[in-house]
Amino acid sequence: MAKAFTIGALSRESGVNLETIRFYERSGLLPAPKRSASGYRHYEALDVRRLRFVRRGRELGFSLEEIKALLELANQPHSPCAVADRLVQEHLSAIETRIQDLLRMKAELGKLAGCDSEQAEHCRLLEALDSRDCCADKYGACG
Repeated sequence: MAKAFTIGALSRESGVNLETIRFYERSGLLPAPKRSASGYRHYEALDVRRLRFVRRGRELGFSLEEIKALLELANQPHSPCAVADRLVQEHLSAIETRIQDLLRMKAELGKLAGCDSEQAEHCRLLEALDSRDCCADKYGACG
């Protein structure tokens, strides 16, 4: 007989916390487990593998619906990989967009950093958030 895992053991083996495991069961990402006579959940090694798959998919930014589609694809090993490849391409594009957005934010914050004003009235960040140029107009820099 295959080793049965309690939900705690499944959590330790998969790296997924207990509440998330229960959520994945409700969401259909993890099949309902067998139950003991006393009602305890009993999982199998396949469930550990499936949860690791889901966890890794989440780490890579895939939605739960996308992971469901990938699990279905993984259960049909002779199917074409086009669906998975399309998801990867979409995620790469979204990540590239986020990187560009983050670089713009970094540049903007770099302009605002280092203000040595003693008064909040002339704080670069507060002025930028309030769309005013008090400090820049008056001092040319924070002063």
